[in-house]
Amino acid sequence: MILKALCDYYDRCKDMPPMNMAYVNYKYAIVITPKGEFVRFELLGEEDGVLLMSLRPEERTSSPIAHCMGDNGSYVLGLKEFKGEALSDFHKERKKNQKNHAAFVEDIKELYEALPNNKYVKSVSLFYELYDEGTFLQFIQDPQWVNVCKSLNKNITFRLNGVIDLAAEDSEIIDYKIKKCHNDNRDTVCLVTGQKLKPVSSTYSTFVLGGKSNAKLVSFQVSSGYDSYGKEKGLNAPISDVAEFKYTTSLLRMLSKKSRNKFTIGSRTYLFWASSNNEVCSQAEDCIFNMFGANQNDDDPNKQIEQIHKVFKAIYSGTLETSLDDKFYILGLAPNSARIAVVYWAEIQLKKFAGLISRHFDDMEIIDKRKEKFPYMGLKSILAAVTLGGKSNDATPNLPDAVVKSIFQGLPYPHTLFAGCIRRIRVEQSVTITRVAIMKAYLNRLENKEQKIKVMLDKENKNQGYLCGRLFATLEKIQEEANNQHSIRERYMNSASATPAMVFPTILSLSSHHSEKLSEGRNIQFEKLKQEIVDKISANGFPPHLDLQDQGRFFVGYYHQRQDFFEKKSDKNENE
Repeated sequence: MILKALCDYYDRCKDMPPMNMAYVNYKYAIVITPKGEFVRFELLGEEDGVLLMSLRPEERTSSPIAHCMGDNGSYVLGLKEFKGEALSDFHKERKKNQKNHAAFVEDIKELYEALPNNKYVKSVSLFYELYDEGTFLQFIQDPQWVNVCKSLNKNITFRLNGVIDLAAEDSEIIDYKIKKCHNDNRDTVCLVTGQKLKPVSSTYSTFVLGGKSNAKLVSFQVSSGYDSYGKEKGLNAPISDVAEFKYTTSLLRMLSKKSRNKFTIGSRTYLFWASSNNEVCSQAEDCIFNMFGANQNDDDPNKQIEQIHKVFKAIYSGTLETSLDDKFYILGLAPNSARIAVVYWAEIQLKKFAGLISRHFDDMEIIDKRKEKFPYMGLKSILAAVTLGGKSNDATPNLPDAVVKSIFQGLPYPHTLFAGCIRRIRVEQSVTITRVAIMKAYLNRLENKEQKIKVMLDKENKNQGYLCGRLFATLEKIQEEANNQHSIRERYMNSASATPAMVFPTILSLSSHHSEKLSEGRNIQFEKLKQEIVDKISANGFPPHLDLQDQGRFFVGYYHQRQDFFEKKSDKNENE
C-alpha cells in the first residue's frame, strides 16, 4: 500500500529523473584542458552547488566504490580533511585516502578503455597521469583552493575549459554505465505493481532525520533467520527494479532539504502528498506544509492560517471541486537502527481529509484579543505549549504521533496533551491562548453530557468548574484595578482550580477590601458580575473538589472572562 502510493507519486510528478538517473548535487568543478592540464577550480551555482541529472550514485558498503565522473574530495583528489598547504601534508593526506582515490582513478581507466574517444574520459584520464606535486602547487595558487579544502565532503566533477557541460552529465558515459549494470535475478511477479519483472536483491537507502545514512524502508537482514524457501535478501518479498527505483526516488524527493512535502517534529519525519497534481490537490499540499512545516514570519501570520482554513473549508463544502479518486496520504517515519520505522500511515479521500482539518480549526478556535496574533493551531505551537521552555522538539516521543492522529483522523485529542496543559499552567501560572484552545478542543471532542465550550464567554454555561474560573478571573481583575497586582493568581490559582471550597471564601473576603478602593460605578459593575456568577453556583456551595476535566473548564472559564474584560462595549453588544 505505502510502496504503491509512493510509486504513483513518481508517476504523478513530471520532473522526476528517469530510470537509473538522479539529481546529484555538485559544488565544484575542476576545469581542465583537453590535454588534462589544470586550469582552475570553479564554484558551481550558489553556496549549495547545483543539481545535475546524472547516473544514480551506486551505494557504498565497506569497500570503496567510485561514482560516475564525480565524487567527494577523498575520491577525486585523495583529500578528505586537508587544512595545510605543505607538500608533505598533501602526500600524507593522499596516503590516508589511497583506497578511495585509487578506486576513482581505476574507474576512469576502465572508462577510457571502453570510451577512448570520449572528450571527458580522455581529458580526465590525462589529468590523473599528471596529478602530482606540480598539480598541488597549482592548486594552492588558485583563489578557490581554501574554500575547496573546506568542502571536501561535497561532490566535485570536471569541466573542459571553454565547454559549458560537465563530465558528470555526459550521456555517452552514463549510457555505458547503465548497460554495464546487470540484474541476474530471474523475472518474478512484483508485489508492488503485479508485473513480472526482475526483482532487486537490496533496495536503495533513504536517509531520515536522526537515522543512519544507509537506512532503508524495506530490507532483509542477511543470515538472521528471515530467509525462507531458499530465498535471500529482497527475493523474500520481490520488488521489481522499476518499482524500487520509483518508490526510493519519491522518498528521496520528499525527504530532501527543500522539500515542501514534509515536516519534522523531534525524531519524527512526516511526509504527505496527494494522489493527483491538479490545482486543488496542490493547494492542499501547500496548506499542510504551511500549517505544519513552515515557519510563519509574515507581517500577518494569522492571514496564512486563515487562508489554510478557507481552502480546506472550500474543498469540504465542494466550492473547490474534487474527484472521488483524489486521495491524500500521510507517512510518518522514525529512525530505527539500520532501518526506517513506519510510525504512522493514512490514506484518505481528499474531501474527507479537508473536513477533518476544518474540524481541527473549529475545535481550536478561541477568542483572541492579543495585539500580536501569532498562530496557535499548528502542530509545533500545540506541542510547545506543553513542554518545558516551549520547544516543540522536546515533546515526549509518542505525543506528536498521537496529536497527528487526532488531527488527521478526527479522533479525541490525547489525554497527555490536555494534562500537560494543566501541568504547565500550574507551574508557570500562565494561561495562554494555545493551552486554552487545546483544553477546549479536548473537552469538546469527549463523548459526555457536558455542555460544549464556545469560542467566547458563555454566560449560559453552568458547569461548576467553568463558573469558578469566571469568578476567579473577576476577583483577580478587581485586585488588578484596585492595587495593580495579581497576587491572588500567584497564591491561590492552583488551589482554586482543584479545591474551590477551600479557597473562594478567603479570596471573596479579600475582594471586599479591594472593592473599597474602586470608584462607586466600577464597584457596582463588579458586584453585579460576581452576583451573576455566584447565583449559578450549586446551592450546596462551592465544589470541594474538581476533577481534571473540570479543572480544564476552570482555566477556560478564567480565560473567557479575562478576554471579555478587554472587549469594547460596541463589540459586546454586537456579539450578544
